[in-house]
Amino acid sequence: MTDYSIFPKINATLNGCSAVLLVVGHRLIVRGKMAAHRAVMLTAFATSCLFLISYLYYHWPHHGGIIYFRGTGWIRPVYFTILISHTILAVVIVPLVLITLSRGLRGDFARHRAIARWTYPLWLYVSVTGVIVYFMLFQITG
Repeated sequence: MTDYSIFPKINATLNGCSAVLLVVGHRLIVRGKMAAHRAVMLTAFATSCLFLISYLYYHWPHHGGIIYFRGTGWIRPVYFTILISHTILAVVIVPLVLITLSRGLRGDFARHRAIARWTYPLWLYVSVTGVIVYFMLFQITG
């Protein structure tokens, strides 16, 4: 039987890398470094795509399955609040990222900036909370 236990660590690492790349990309565009911003944001997109592939593969039936949160007390509602907001925004962020990326690559910078103001913080939140969920699920209570 294949051991899929490495996948949660891979997924958390990819989420963490995406978060760092997003912050770096944001700082680059604030400093007017468009080419570097583009390269870093494309790398963030690729990292997030790798995460999604890895996540879906891990949760495919008979691979990783469902992991139940074992925390008790005050940490339980905190965990589920983070998990629910993370999950909802993870679905919402996909079309936002695709639209933002498309507008940037087409050179439609005014519309790119308008949507990026929403996409950036939501994408960053999803990436960071993905790492938090991992730690809460596998390190704190695991």
